[in-house]
Amino acid sequence: MPRPQHSEALRAAQLYYLQDLTMETIARELQTSRSTVSRLLSTARGTGLVQIQIRSPLDTGPELERLIRARYKVNVHVVPVLDTLNEAETLDRVARQAARTIGPLVDSNAIIGVAWGSTLSAVSRHLTRKITYDTVVVQLNGAGNMQTTGITYASDIMRRFGSAYGARVEQFPVPAFFDHAATKVGMWNERSVQRILELRSRMSIAIFGVGSVDADYPSHVYAGGYLDEDDLNVLAGSDVVGDVATVFFRADGSSDGITLNERSTGPSLDQLREVRRRICVVSGASKINCLRGALAAGLATDLILDEASARRLIGPDAGN
Repeated sequence: MPRPQHSEALRAAQLYYLQDLTMETIARELQTSRSTVSRLLSTARGTGLVQIQIRSPLDTGPELERLIRARYKVNVHVVPVLDTLNEAETLDRVARQAARTIGPLVDSNAIIGVAWGSTLSAVSRHLTRKITYDTVVVQLNGAGNMQTTGITYASDIMRRFGSAYGARVEQFPVPAFFDHAATKVGMWNERSVQRILELRSRMSIAIFGVGSVDADYPSHVYAGGYLDEDDLNVLAGSDVVGDVATVFFRADGSSDGITLNERSTGPSLDQLREVRRRICVVSGASKINCLRGALAAGLATDLILDEASARRLIGPDAGN
């Protein structure tokens, strides 16, 4: 049942956008002030009740979306970004679009798996409030390493998602990688851990970025002390191009024989592929090899990325 404010916002939006009434006319009809109508319209846009699209004949976004959709069989949103913006500014623009896209997809009784990282941290800061019921946000992978527990960093992201959707938050207070695969096996038999694993197995939505070994804007797992020199050498020897939720893969999407995955706390790629809605958010063309690997692995049903990355994903003839 929608809240009264949301019902009023929906009504105001219908009158303004569908019937072309002025705000003064709407104010009289709703027996309120013009400033209140303006706030209701802002609420309608902010909560996803209204989504505005601008289609320019010079805009290559729709064509890029068509090409990516046809090639990779994913729902795709290409975010127009000026080439003059730096990596941080581009990430902010993509994060804003991702937050607006994710909101309408979240319903009550959902289990939302959320990874941590630079991209998801940015997305979490732009989420708009949407009331849901009996919804759970569960952390996809552990965040601890030899320097920090990772709890503060990951919990800030989870807390923002939980606050945005009125959801219960379930953290996963384990390392990102265990030192020994046997330790992971033992921990996975603990009932307290099994409770999180059971929630994770029932996810209806998974939200994640892609971590790249050679991105210009370093992924948190590669820049935050999670991997030592030996680990990086192992990844290089296995031809790894990147990861999703600290589970690694190659350019062709394969992950067999990558020994570090045996110590990772993220869901296996097979487990991730079982989730009905898998939303991948990518910012920065330097992540393109990693993104291609993730798409080859079939990890995403929905993709949100900046325009430069979209052009590189398709190739030099995109949009022509």
